[in-house]
Amino acid sequence: MKKLLVYLILALGFSIISTAQDKVVKSVMELGRNDNRTMEHNDFLSNVIGGRIVGSHNLEDAEKWVASRFKEWGLEVEVQEVGQIKVGFSRGPWSGRMIGDQSLELHFGTPAYTAGTRGVQKGHVLLEPKTQRAFDNCKGALKGAWVLIDGKTNGMALDSTPAADSTRAAKREAGEEVIAPFYREMVEAGVLGFIRSGELPLQVLYDRANCYNLTMETLPKVCDIILDSRQFELIKSKVQARDDFQLEFSIRNNFFEGPVKYHNIIGKIKGSKYPDEYVLLGGHLDSYDVATGSVDDGNGVALTMEAARLLSAAGAKPKRSILFCIWTGEEYGLLGSRFFVENKSVPLEKISNYFNRDGGPLASTALNVPEAMYEDFVKVAAPILDYDPEMPVSVNKRKTEPQPRPTKAGGSDHAYFAMNGVPTISFSETDPLGYNFNYRTIWHTDMDRSNQVIPEYMNHSTVVTAVVAYGLANLDHLLSREGLYSN
Repeated sequence: MKKLLVYLILALGFSIISTAQDKVVKSVMELGRNDNRTMEHNDFLSNVIGGRIVGSHNLEDAEKWVASRFKEWGLEVEVQEVGQIKVGFSRGPWSGRMIGDQSLELHFGTPAYTAGTRGVQKGHVLLEPKTQRAFDNCKGALKGAWVLIDGKTNGMALDSTPAADSTRAAKREAGEEVIAPFYREMVEAGVLGFIRSGELPLQVLYDRANCYNLTMETLPKVCDIILDSRQFELIKSKVQARDDFQLEFSIRNNFFEGPVKYHNIIGKIKGSKYPDEYVLLGGHLDSYDVATGSVDDGNGVALTMEAARLLSAAGAKPKRSILFCIWTGEEYGLLGSRFFVENKSVPLEKISNYFNRDGGPLASTALNVPEAMYEDFVKVAAPILDYDPEMPVSVNKRKTEPQPRPTKAGGSDHAYFAMNGVPTISFSETDPLGYNFNYRTIWHTDMDRSNQVIPEYMNHSTVVTAVVAYGLANLDHLLSREGLYSN
C-alpha cells in the first residue's frame, strides 16, 4: 500500500510538472503571436544605437542596454570582460561630392579606425604614382590632393603600419607589384587621402592591421575612402582627360582615449533541478559600423533577447539552466565566445546544446540532428512543428559530420564550442514566403540596415527557438553526443 501511495504521489508530481511545462510552452506561443517584441529590440539596436564596432561608444551603450533588459525581465546577469582596445573609435556623418562641370554626390565609406577629414576638405585628384620616376614627377602636386589607388579592396583599410611600409619598399625595390607602393611618401607629401574602388554593395570593414596598436600619439593622418566602382572609373577617366574638377569630402571619424573594454552579456534562467547543466542560445552584439548591423548580427541578438523575455514572462522554471549569450568581438575573431569556452565559464561537458543565430533574418524551419538526438528533438519540437502552417518546422536525421578543427572552425560563435565537442545544433533557415532574400548582398556591407530584416521570419524564429531550447532544458538527461562527430 505504501509503495502504491509513493507511486501515486510521484505520478501526480510528474503530471503537475508536465502540466506546468505545457502551460509555459502555450504561453510562449501565445505571447509570440500577440506580443512579440523581437523587431522592437532590433529597431533599438539598429536605429537608436546604430553600428557597434569594438571600441566604440555604441558597443558600450548596447552592452548596458542588453544587461538592463535582462535584469528588467528577471534574469540573472553576468557581464564578462573579454578584452580591451587602447584607443576608441566613433563614427559621425560623412558626405562627398564631385565639383566642376559635372556635379555628383559620391557613394562611399571609410573603414573603422581610419582618419576623418577634420572638417570639409576640397582638393584636386591624382592617379597614384607606381614608379620612383612617377613619384618624383608628381611630388610637388601631392599636397592637398586626393589620390586614386588601383587594385581591388576587400573592405579592409590600407595597411599604414611601419611594417607595411618596409614590405612595400622591399617589394618596390624587387620590382614586385604592390598596392600603394609610395604610401608613406605620399602621406609625408601632404595628400588629403586615398580613394579605392569598391563593388556595390560596398563592403567597408576596419583597420585590422593597426587598430589594436593605435595610441593617441599614432593616430592615422589621412583618409582611406572606398568609393562606388562606377564613380571611381568616372573620376579616373576625368583625371586621365585632364578635366578641371575637384572632390570635396566631409568625414567625421573620431578617436577617443582608452582603454575601452568590451564584454559578453550573459542572461540566465537558473535550472530548478540541474542548475549546473545548460542549454545555450546566442548571437553577437558587435557589428561593422558603415551600416547599422541590423542583420549581422542584430537579428541574432534580437531573437535571443526576445526568447529570454518570452520564457521569463511565461514563468519558465526549466530543469537545467538556460543561458542567453550576447557575445562580443565576433567580427574581430570570435573573441567573446572563444573567451567563454577557453575560460570554461561553464563545464563544457555539461552543455546540452548551443543554438547560434548569425546570418540572414530568415525563418527557422528545420533541425537536422544526429540519430542519437533524433527522438529528443522530435519530442521537444512537437509543439511548434505547425506553429505557423506557412512555415512548418521539421526534424530530420543527418549523417555524422567531421568535428571542426581550429583552421576550419567556421566563421561564427558556434566554432569554439564545436571544436571542443559541444553540440551546436541550430535551426536551418529558409525563405518559405518567397522574399528572395540574398544575405551575400548584405553581409558586411552598407546595406545591413533594418529595412532588410523580415518581421514574419524573425517573430517565428524567436518562438520556435525559445520552445525548443526550453524543451531541451526540461529533458531528464543531456543530449547524447553519440555520433555527433566522426572524429
